[in-house]
Amino acid sequence: MKQLYTVWGESLNSAHVLQEYPRPLLYRAGYRSLNGYWTYAIAENHRRPKGPEGTILVPFSPESVLSGVGRQLKPGQTLWYRRTFLYRQPEHTRTFLHFGAVDQECAVYLNGRKIGYHGGGYLPFSCEMTQELTDGSNDLIVAVRDVSDTSYHARGKQKLKRGGMYYTAVSGIWQSVWMESVPAVFIRSLDVRPDPDGRCVRIRVRARKNMPVRIRICAPHIYREQEFDYERALWKGLSEEDIIAQAQGKAGSVITVSLPQVRLWSPESPELYYFTVDLLTEDGTETDRVISYFALRSVSVEPDRRGIPRIMLNHHPYFEAGVLDQGYWPDGLYTAPSDETLQFDVRGMAEAGFNMVRMHGKIEADRWYYHCDRIGLLVWQDMVNGGEAYHDWFVTYLATFTAWLQLPTSDRLSFLLSRTNLRGKKEFEREMRETVRVLRNHPCIIEWTLFNEGWGQFDTERLTKELKRLDPGRLVDAASGWFDRGCGDINSIHYYYLTPRFKEGLSRAHVISEFGGLAHRVPGHSSCLHEYGYRRYMTRRGLRDKYRRLIARTVRIDGLSGFVYTQWNDVEEETNGIYTYDRKVKKI
Repeated sequence: MKQLYTVWGESLNSAHVLQEYPRPLLYRAGYRSLNGYWTYAIAENHRRPKGPEGTILVPFSPESVLSGVGRQLKPGQTLWYRRTFLYRQPEHTRTFLHFGAVDQECAVYLNGRKIGYHGGGYLPFSCEMTQELTDGSNDLIVAVRDVSDTSYHARGKQKLKRGGMYYTAVSGIWQSVWMESVPAVFIRSLDVRPDPDGRCVRIRVRARKNMPVRIRICAPHIYREQEFDYERALWKGLSEEDIIAQAQGKAGSVITVSLPQVRLWSPESPELYYFTVDLLTEDGTETDRVISYFALRSVSVEPDRRGIPRIMLNHHPYFEAGVLDQGYWPDGLYTAPSDETLQFDVRGMAEAGFNMVRMHGKIEADRWYYHCDRIGLLVWQDMVNGGEAYHDWFVTYLATFTAWLQLPTSDRLSFLLSRTNLRGKKEFEREMRETVRVLRNHPCIIEWTLFNEGWGQFDTERLTKELKRLDPGRLVDAASGWFDRGCGDINSIHYYYLTPRFKEGLSRAHVISEFGGLAHRVPGHSSCLHEYGYRRYMTRRGLRDKYRRLIARTVRIDGLSGFVYTQWNDVEEETNGIYTYDRKVKKI
């Protein structure tokens, strides 16, 4: 493969890698980034290496060029990270170590003692390190193993033998690592449930039970061009003229706050309400403060004037013109080289005329959703697929025709759908619930895609009900592409070769959740000599003409509620992006 770089990768400052606060929905003072150079070694099995092999730039996976390693971690190997840091524990505080994501399982050691373990390559986790910290030098070790696509674990589009629509497998730490000191009694999390119809917001604060809580809410505002000033609000508080509502209650209980100003969030007007939460002692002394935000918006499927089920945003029909995003970069692979890189993609999608993006087979860094929230881009979020090795002849090629013929299907074909392992099923359910918990407060997310093209699909109807119970305020696409079981809010098909045909007489909205895939290779901006796509075009003019005709024909499909064009950028052999892989040439 030819190594490509984005402009952000070319200008990367290794001393200041992804220094922004990683968790905008729960912002607190006392942040310290541990991104930067660590030492590493790769050993067979679980044996600890005698010494380091070199340095690795965290949070880039060892397979990426920006990590400085460029080496694939294989099943049966362990990647050992190590770094030392100086620290002095503030009095009457606790300190936590946070990981955005580590693929696939890891153990964490501080000063020789194990402080945590986590399995699953896409979700954040934390380890308390208060007791093991020493004033002065501290020794941190993270041991990682990754079996990639050789087991049933969630893996998205990763494959050890990449090619076609599957991409280079990543491993290890691939999202930010940071430390945070908090008061001895602190705010652990927020569950925020906006209610635009009721002109209020309901907030549950997770902390020590029954401790007093004070909430202050700012007037809604659009933050597309200039971000909210978190630091000013933390240290100086909100100005009285900015506060439009406030309430007090107890931690653990739902606190309902009425809103005198109701401005609905949409891609055209992404109004955000910022608010502070103070945790108080019984005498009113403040012990902890965090800042978060919410938006007032609703999403539903309702009949339009003709009785056709439509996706509704704030109870109005809203056609969703979306683009597929795989979340890959040529230099960082799963990890964007900078926060500006994330913003470039989100802004670019909006400026290109899309009002929605489907995050495909991956959970992105939290700041990506933050930028979608404030810039105004709807998100369809996939549950990350897993299961045993896929039978492409069945779930891709044969399924294309059976779906077009509208033949009845069943997800009881566990072998053909690559979901036979009971542990794998339980793990998928657990990670589904955790995905909802982690991402639920982001207003941009309006839909969950449960299964894609039958990859590891099982118990579709039961899991759809469970997902709706967990998050009733969002839509569910139970089976994107094919293997439809008649459940969920959306009748979702993929359209690459055959004219789309939707099932009649259903109460679900009709969407084309993937289509297009028009390929054009730009010399000097493609990482592979071999090209993969659904239709190839030798000239950019031919590509653009076909794209315009395809979009025009698609939006004229009667009763359609939305589409997802494949895809935003080229990825390795797939040259079917609107942008090249390095984001330097806009092809369409």
